[in-house]
Amino acid sequence: MTEYTVPARVVVEPSAALTDMITDWARDEPARRLLSRRVQGAWADVTAATFLSEVRAVAKGLIAAGIEPGDRVALMSRTRFEWTLVDYAIWFAGAVVVPVYETSSDEQLQWILADSDAVAVVVEAVSHRDSVEAVRSSAPDVRHVWTIDEGGIDTLVALGTDIGDEALTHARSTLSTDSLATLIYTSGTTGRPKGVELTHGNFLSLTGNVVADMPEVFALPDASALLFLPLAHVFARVIEVACIAAGVRLAHSPDIKNLLGDLADFKPTFVLAVPRVFEKIYNSSSQKAHAEGKGRIFEMAAATAVAYSESLDRGGAGLLLRVKHAVFDRLVYVKLRAALGGEVRWAISGGAPLGARLGHFFRGIGVTIIEGYGLTETTAPTTANPPSMVRVGTVGRPIPGASVKIAEDGEVLVRGFHVFRRYWKNPAATAEAIDLEGWFRTGDIGSLDAEGYLTITGRKKELLVTAGGKNVAPAVLEDRLRAHALVSQCMVVGDGQPFIGCLITLDPEVLPGWLKNAGLPEMTVADAASDVAVRAEVQHAVDDANKAVSKPESIRKFVILDIDFTEEGGELTPSLKLKRSVVMKQYSGAVESLYG
Repeated sequence: MTEYTVPARVVVEPSAALTDMITDWARDEPARRLLSRRVQGAWADVTAATFLSEVRAVAKGLIAAGIEPGDRVALMSRTRFEWTLVDYAIWFAGAVVVPVYETSSDEQLQWILADSDAVAVVVEAVSHRDSVEAVRSSAPDVRHVWTIDEGGIDTLVALGTDIGDEALTHARSTLSTDSLATLIYTSGTTGRPKGVELTHGNFLSLTGNVVADMPEVFALPDASALLFLPLAHVFARVIEVACIAAGVRLAHSPDIKNLLGDLADFKPTFVLAVPRVFEKIYNSSSQKAHAEGKGRIFEMAAATAVAYSESLDRGGAGLLLRVKHAVFDRLVYVKLRAALGGEVRWAISGGAPLGARLGHFFRGIGVTIIEGYGLTETTAPTTANPPSMVRVGTVGRPIPGASVKIAEDGEVLVRGFHVFRRYWKNPAATAEAIDLEGWFRTGDIGSLDAEGYLTITGRKKELLVTAGGKNVAPAVLEDRLRAHALVSQCMVVGDGQPFIGCLITLDPEVLPGWLKNAGLPEMTVADAASDVAVRAEVQHAVDDANKAVSKPESIRKFVILDIDFTEEGGELTPSLKLKRSVVMKQYSGAVESLYG
């Protein structure tokens, strides 16, 4: 199979805009709980009527400040209620949202503000405002900076009190499916970030079809979602829009340190996360069980969960497996589900490959992970596993209205209403990315089966070619390696070399518990990197990863680094993707030691 298309289920009217969903809910069901926010430590519901009123008030303030339709307004904040409020307010003013990660460096911030020609910035904290001021001379179009933590929302509302409804109606009337909704800058794993132009039509067509295709997730009675991934990333942004479009009650968790408490209090029916979050849940649960002397029970429960999930693809579990599964559900699985709030039935994973083991484990404990695939340029999902037909190990089938094709060299090509129209002020990059027939070149390597399920095997530019001419996709090995509790990050190397090697970092959160369970003394990550027992354990993880590939593709040598890869260190993007060029440059000595 080289090409597969799924017909669209929803067709959006050309005059539609993202603001319509708010006005429609407020008109048809004004008392509907669209969002929840923390008020004095407790969750308080925000009805459709209230949300519309607040959005309109902020939008009037933007208009009073001189923001005109088509202007770019940057938004720099953690994931919180005010992000969604300002997001929709900017759209109501007819303007364009330019999201900025709140962890961005001054250099990244300067580039985005200057390249986008942003005329205003809404930031969360004083530190963000200081960063804007530090680069403002290089972003001459910026006229306003409002700080949420310093009453910036109230300032905007007060500013707009004299703006009439007709001005707001005029601003909204300039919008259509062709209007630019947001300018999202790619995370920049290579070179300068490029501004991806996504329209109102991109978001409306995609979310309309995804919501219609997944009633099990979006049409549940009292469906709710807790967002904690950065809303500067297109993945979380699409879920924000999809939830409001479907009337799913949406809440935000801005501080990952409070996530477990927020999950327990809010009790969402579904969550979204990157694979690293699911790995952390599994590994921390395993380590806790071993520390309490219940490690063997956990391992048996995990194996049973995987076996039970695998049996679902073969017609169902036998009697003995069903009994074991029921026993472990009472002993183990119910506690794992409780850690997610107790009501979670679905989880959505994206941003990187999940891996079949984790997919089967979570489905086996009663939380089915819907894995999908997409990029910023495709408004997030191009494919997704249908909830009723999940095929663990794949990233699912094309969403309704999308087409996927495999080129002769194995590259995944995508076409549909969700594909971006161009890169901002970069026609050369646009022409390189989209061919004359409208196919977007993703840069990923993959395959399609007869039913349209896509499997991603690696990045085209990340394929390694050994001195012996063997093509190696790093993702296969790296996914298996990161599944081990001790391993935090890893990067496979070996391009032009006689064999495959790997740089590995240890998980500083897991290490103390692992050392204790292994009867070893406390030690730092740096000391552990050279410890014989730790190296032996990592060797076991490498041996397991090597089972997934042929001998010429296997990892022959590895180095354990004495630090971890982090966003702050520059090795990871805000969406936790590895910046391979940065790692190769910063740890060239470690790579050379593998082949010395």
